[in-house]
Amino acid sequence: MITSIDAIILDLDGTLTRGSRPMPGLRAFFAFLAVRNIAFVVATNNTVKTPQHYAGKLAEFGVAIGSEQVITAAIATADYLTARFEPGANLFVIGETGLRSALQEAGFTLISGMERQAAAVVVGGDRALTYEKLRSAIRHLLHGARFIGANPDLLVPTEQGLAPEAGTTLAALQAAAGIAPTIIGKPERPLLELALARMQAAPESAAILGDRLDTDILGGQRLGLTTIFITSGVNAEEDIAARGVHPDHIVHELDQVIDLWEDQA
Repeated sequence: MITSIDAIILDLDGTLTRGSRPMPGLRAFFAFLAVRNIAFVVATNNTVKTPQHYAGKLAEFGVAIGSEQVITAAIATADYLTARFEPGANLFVIGETGLRSALQEAGFTLISGMERQAAAVVVGGDRALTYEKLRSAIRHLLHGARFIGANPDLLVPTEQGLAPEAGTTLAALQAAAGIAPTIIGKPERPLLELALARMQAAPESAAILGDRLDTDILGGQRLGLTTIFITSGVNAEEDIAARGVHPDHIVHELDQVIDLWEDQA
């Protein structure tokens, strides 16, 4: 029963927002969560901006949340690496402000080019990707650096349509170096487990709402979450059979998520 859910992990791009625009029903949906006393965390595979940026973006749409209620794949990546590398370890990073700042705040040293050997190559979305960045990343990997992918998303929804994401860069590097990356974001466990821990929620009483079958929904299924697929972003309902990922619930807009609870009340 959906009414037994007391915590929910929310995707951002394609679920709550599209580019610089809110999805219809956004404020009513968050008001519903408050009335029902349902805990939430916004967990996004996006690494381009910081949690403070995304919280501010939602505030512009009339939804006031704390930055601690936003977990990016960059934050989860920093958390993952902190448990596995010495403080100050050298990292070669392909990514933007959100990823770089999270890693620097965690105490890592970000290097450029081949000035020093990297302990790991860390890849997130990068709209300024260059040949030089790819070349340096490949060389570090071939010299033994660990390969870390903040998220596996090939595409991200924008106001202008779908655009390349971190997964396209990871695919190129894997093909060149012959090494598969360790993925931190959805559908893998680290980001989702961090979200559950922040809400102090158990998987059996939590749900995930997202627009991607192969990250949000598959990741939720792996952790035993109730899965709610919204068709407002990357995947459409007809993709379910082709992908072989079957969510517990299907909605087309945020208002219908509210209906799930009210229909079972």
